[in-house]
Amino acid sequence: MSTFWSIWIMALAVTNMGITLFLFLWGQRVEIPVLPDGTTGHVWAHGVLRESVRKLPRWWVWMSASMFAIGVVYLALYPGFGSHKGLLGWTSHGELARDVANNRATARGFDAYYLSVAPAELASNPAAVQLGERIFIDNCAACHGRHAQGNKLLGAPNLIDADWLYGGDDATVKTSILNGRHGTMPPLGEALGEAGVGNVANYVLGLSGAAHDAQAAAAGQPMFALCAACHGPDGKGNPALGAPNLTDTVWLYGGDLAAIKQTIVAGRSGVMPAWQSRLQAVDVHLVLTWMRAQSD
Repeated sequence: MSTFWSIWIMALAVTNMGITLFLFLWGQRVEIPVLPDGTTGHVWAHGVLRESVRKLPRWWVWMSASMFAIGVVYLALYPGFGSHKGLLGWTSHGELARDVANNRATARGFDAYYLSVAPAELASNPAAVQLGERIFIDNCAACHGRHAQGNKLLGAPNLIDADWLYGGDDATVKTSILNGRHGTMPPLGEALGEAGVGNVANYVLGLSGAAHDAQAAAAGQPMFALCAACHGPDGKGNPALGAPNLTDTVWLYGGDLAAIKQTIVAGRSGVMPAWQSRLQAVDVHLVLTWMRAQSD
């Protein structure tokens, strides 16, 4: 805190407490003019109610005085009076750090247990699933959706089906979360030409059994050799490259003819950021546990 703001806060505190204390003390001594009957002359309800004057109860006076004393002691012990750090050296950051450390120490025993059980087995543990859900919502839901069903606009895959770009075993999924992934589909529009793009797109639709133009697909089959380097000659994909299987009904960016043509023409670039700097091993384990629970 700068010197100016420190002095400003100190001045406000002193002024506020000084005015309040003055009014408190003045209120004990001020003499209010009264009529012979002990009232001030103020009336309501056509004279039925008359304002009287009474001294403040002793208990109220002592309680109010004690509040001033407590306020002064508080400002001496704790930060709040400008840049004064307080005699106790307390800070909210320090208390938070201590609470986090205590919580982490308490959680270590649970962490060891969670890490010792495979996610598929741990998925039957309600507490573990609830923790995993909370971690997923805080870190993953922005792209993959609240229920992990993916987002075609972002190219974020569905995480609770049986289709995996890079493999769905525990170790591979954890690697994806911790290290991230960067899948790239190069643009092939110039290489194939407008007609070629349409032919290959129809051929790809045919691979998955979707409705397509058979004549265009036949013309696109030899052109598919350009795609086979990543997706394989049969179009079943390559987990090592993150190249998706084109023979199933799962589509990362959409499986209609227009979406497939757009993918071929402009390419795709999907990025899964690395979370190793934010999530600990047990966090990733619990996220995977929640995912396994959703897919059961």
